[in-house]
Amino acid sequence: MVRQTVYKWRKFSTVATLTRRGRPVKMTARAQRRMLNEVKKNPRVSAKDLQKSLAHANIFVDTSTIRKTLNKNGVHGRTPRMKPLLSKKNIAARLKFAKEHLDVPQHYWQNILWTDETKIELFGKNTQHYVWRKKGTAHQHQNLIPTVKHGRGSIMVWGCFAASGPGRIVVIDGKINSRVYQDILQENVRPSVRQLKLCRGCVMQQDNDPKHTSNSTKEWLQQNKIRLLEWPRVLTSTRLKCCGMTLRVRFTHPKNIATLKQFCEEEWSKITPDHCAGLICNYRKRLVEVIAAKGKSTSY
Repeated sequence: MVRQTVYKWRKFSTVATLTRRGRPVKMTARAQRRMLNEVKKNPRVSAKDLQKSLAHANIFVDTSTIRKTLNKNGVHGRTPRMKPLLSKKNIAARLKFAKEHLDVPQHYWQNILWTDETKIELFGKNTQHYVWRKKGTAHQHQNLIPTVKHGRGSIMVWGCFAASGPGRIVVIDGKINSRVYQDILQENVRPSVRQLKLCRGCVMQQDNDPKHTSNSTKEWLQQNKIRLLEWPRVLTSTRLKCCGMTLRVRFTHPKNIATLKQFCEEEWSKITPDHCAGLICNYRKRLVEVIAAKGKSTSY
């Protein structure tokens, strides 16, 4: 109170109550600082929880006032990004891979067959979450929702591509085990290599899913003389298939499995060679961003 009185005297040369317009502001500067500190500590706190916290300090405001105040301070409610859960070991492996491959020539990446698979749900709907964050902080650890590989997908989709364009796609009901995975590779890898006109000695990329690293799969890869790119766990590859396709499934609402399969195949056929080439051309930027983030999550 003494400080405010001094400020008023210095600015207006009086300590009397001055005329003012409208209703006095309930959200004081101190209350704003308190609220911003709570949001910084816990970005997932809801507006109602903030309202209760302020009520303990005898500040009673509506949730709309809380949202407006946060927005004025550059903090907005946003849906958190989904990123793989990273351990210290994962972070170190990502950073090591990025540093070792940072100066690899561009033609090396152009001669890689990138492969991956995902589950796509027929009627799946994820619960919506929000975090309070400032612009440019979407990929900071506290603003992410860590994910692991699991789910209740209706079908499994395996696909491959290279810088020259998309390769084959395989849609399967149920799960993919080591045997099924080997059959997929047997029927689709070499035809895709010929289709995409990859050079002799090309390398195949796959993640570290258990069915990819099982003893039987390792033995099959050796017997078929397929070279692999050494791939650290949970390093995001240049993927085409999942995010956009899954999102469009939610909006189109396929009625049954047959329609869902047809939809996935049609979406895959829409991928252009230019799009694939653009992903590979920008791959060095991905490595630079991993190094800048010290192995942690990036925008890719």
